Amino acid sequence: MSLSSPITGAQCLSFHPKSFHGGRRPAHFSSRFRASADIPDFLSPDWLESRQKRPFGPRLNFSAEEAISCQLDALKCNDQPHQDYGIEVMYRFAGFDPFERSTYFGPHFDLGQFERFRRIFHHSSYRVLLGHKERQILSSLWVKENRFKQRVWVQGTRPTEEEIFEFTMVQRLGGCWDGYWLTESLHHDGDSFSGGMAY
Repeated sequence: MSLSSPITGAQCLSFHPKSFHGGRRPAHFSSRFRASADIPDFLSPDWLESRQKRPFGPRLNFSAEEAISCQLDALKCNDQPHQDYGIEVMYRFAGFDPFERSTYFGPHFDLGQFERFRRIFHHSSYRVLLGHKERQILSSLWVKENRFKQRVWVQGTRPTEEEIFEFTMVQRLGGCWDGYWLTESLHHDGDSFSGGMAY
């Protein structure tokens, strides 16, 4: 969707193409004016640049399947461009309340602090996701119009390391996340916390 006005900067300047206060306009004037014509007056000049640099996370145009795929892509290259970047992306997609205990991973955990969320991904059952070699969608199910589940088989980097995970995605209705697909839970197919988890 373009946010430009009906009359662009180039059209405005074409009325007097060679005059600028009685002489020729400076060369930098037209390019600077044209570049800012795509951004509405009520936004700052660096709005577009800052918008492009925002951290990767949920997007309004993502479907449930695309949201899962983006998260898995981030985990596949977990340490690019910096350490645990993929886990950061997962945290941005997470749809839990940071002020309440969450069943995102199955058991009730306090995941309000990113460090606790990050440690669970380094637990033996979830670490297969970090830098995984291969994955395959096993099944997909629309539970409701705004609720989607997908089971994914993942092969890790270590020999014979493979696990199955189930994503549950929920499309938010109302509030600032209206229309966005967020991850309600990511469950390991087995009993991944049977031996306890010091997170």
